[in-house]
Amino acid sequence: MATEERQTMKKSNKYNYLEGKQITDPDTGKRVYEISSYRLPSVTTILGATKNTEFLTKWKAKVGEENAERIKNVSSARGTSMHKFLESFITDVGYDDLTELGQAALPMAKKIMEIGLAPVEEYYGSEVTLHYPGLYAGQTDLICNHNGMETVVDFKQANRPKKKEWIEDYYLQIAAYAMAHDYVYGSKIQQGVIMVCTPDLYYQEFKVEGPELRRWKHEFLKRLDMFHELQHDEKEKTTPMKAEDFNDGSNEVGNPRSTDQE
Repeated sequence: MATEERQTMKKSNKYNYLEGKQITDPDTGKRVYEISSYRLPSVTTILGATKNTEFLTKWKAKVGEENAERIKNVSSARGTSMHKFLESFITDVGYDDLTELGQAALPMAKKIMEIGLAPVEEYYGSEVTLHYPGLYAGQTDLICNHNGMETVVDFKQANRPKKKEWIEDYYLQIAAYAMAHDYVYGSKIQQGVIMVCTPDLYYQEFKVEGPELRRWKHEFLKRLDMFHELQHDEKEKTTPMKAEDFNDGSNEVGNPRSTDQE
């Protein structure tokens, strides 16, 4: 990415993030996160195992299995490149992708930089691995100060503009990461921002905060319960948290078993 097109984003060391990595669990053969002595299922694994696949099944039937697989692979590769361009911009580490998909991803990343990242005053971490001890883990794209609020940011590429009702899992991801960050680092994440761009450079932004963010946290914990129920016949390495056990921040951060009285 050309130097003249870049601006320096201020890095804050407010949080000392733990390092984690994805491995294949030798006991189950599944991909998990290994972090802080835990082996944990990823947020995307949990959501993927518990989502309603009716729409996806109908879409595959409409476009054909082979075409559906091609679209998925192209979208995934373009999205990966877009994320790498954005990480390069944020951390000031060089990256380039001269492939056709990479060159399609570059203007998408620039659009997010120009609009989405403009209100970011400083960032705490890019591509941060987060975990809720004993429950789940995942990697979020950016933790930052966005318009004066500590924020979890997720970058998404999309083949067409999104409607809020189509992106439930995006909100659930944000909620899961905010919950994990608050518990491990004693923070109070105030909002989540989902930044979406299409190949024709249509930019969208979806924000969630306050009671709505708290509601999505409870919804994620319900999906987590469902995930454990589906895994009941396998050896479990974690103890499921019930939605009613969730501490939404109105109680002490260090006590996840405090209940919400709202």
